[in-house]
Amino acid sequence: MEARLIMDSSDDEKDGVYGNHIPKELNHNLPSNGMKFVDEVLNGQSERCLENFRMDKKPPGSDVPPEISLDPRLYPYFKDCVGAVDGIHIPVMVGVDEQGPFRNKSGLLSQNVLAACSFDLKFHYVLAGWEGSASDLRVLNSALTRRNKLQVPEGKYYLVDNKYANMPGFIAPYQAVSYHTNQTTTGYHPQDAKELFNQRHSLLRNATDRIFGALKERFPILLSAPPYPLQTQVKLVVAACALHNYIRREKPDDWLFRMYEQDTLLPMAESLLPLEGEQPIVHVDTRALEFGFQTEQLELASHFRDSIATEMWDDYISGLAS
Repeated sequence: MEARLIMDSSDDEKDGVYGNHIPKELNHNLPSNGMKFVDEVLNGQSERCLENFRMDKKPPGSDVPPEISLDPRLYPYFKDCVGAVDGIHIPVMVGVDEQGPFRNKSGLLSQNVLAACSFDLKFHYVLAGWEGSASDLRVLNSALTRRNKLQVPEGKYYLVDNKYANMPGFIAPYQAVSYHTNQTTTGYHPQDAKELFNQRHSLLRNATDRIFGALKERFPILLSAPPYPLQTQVKLVVAACALHNYIRREKPDDWLFRMYEQDTLLPMAESLLPLEGEQPIVHVDTRALEFGFQTEQLELASHFRDSIATEMWDDYISGLAS
């Protein structure tokens, strides 16, 4: 399913610049505000959006992605999941007097880029330009509260890793529980519902690792800090993501995409009988309070994650018994 793509930069709300490639109509009828033009296209006829941006207006949502529906490890448990969200640090070059905020935890100069993607490796949303020192939660909060915000369809959610909080619209893995698929490729088996949930959550969420890998492989300029003005460096990231989507749409069997397809990953081993584990315990991630959610909402989000984990575990045990 095609998705509406929104691309933004951290400075856009100040200067009205829209971080996307230049549509055809801009060459003929340039509005006084680039954002106004984009809004007109996105709110207009689908054909106009397709002609200018090579993307449909349709938001992610109504149908279950085939990457989920065709995998019994993921369906029906993640049937309401529309994609994954993660951040990536892209090197930047800024003046000496500007370097402080852009220096990340590794001591390198970077911009913190947030992206939401589908499981077929297309970008739904990109927010570029945040300083490398900004926390991932802060960047996500910006994406959810700005004018061109990341929108989560009602009743749906994105997967995130443990840098983010488990909250309405975003499901994170369980804290202090083993994660990552590389722990499951050599006979590893889950010990309880939380480990099984994290195992399958990781299998699905790694779409962000693969889409970032494909993006950097195709556009190696993103691996260096080009000597351009900062705003140009931000737009380079946005343009690369737009071109990625165009190529993914027009030539889905491109050789580079084949390198990052789901079926090239090693299968997870879930054949050994696990030990009995405790039932999931409701845990509220207080980091989500800064997003304006009430404690009751966060408890419901935790209960929702627990219900998925419990159903997944019960089916897993039943399958082994049969």
